[in-house]
Amino acid sequence: MADKIKIWFDAEGDFLEVRFSDAAGFEKATANDAIMERVDAHGNVIGFSVLGVSRLRKEQPLEAELPAA
Repeated sequence: MADKIKIWFDAEGDFLEVRFSDAAGFEKATANDAIMERVDAHGNVIGFSVLGVSRLRKEQPLEAELPAA
């Protein structure tokens, strides 16, 4: 796990982004349409983003599997 994480919320874009690393990476789809994982060149998960945050149901958690490196 990272020593420090960075979290951004963009109210206009309605998304939340969490990064475990400042390393260069790219977004990759997950099985859940609301979640994108951010991976580095080796496929290691270095963060994730949640799209449509304001539409999430408060009664149920949002779940997605982020594969281990």
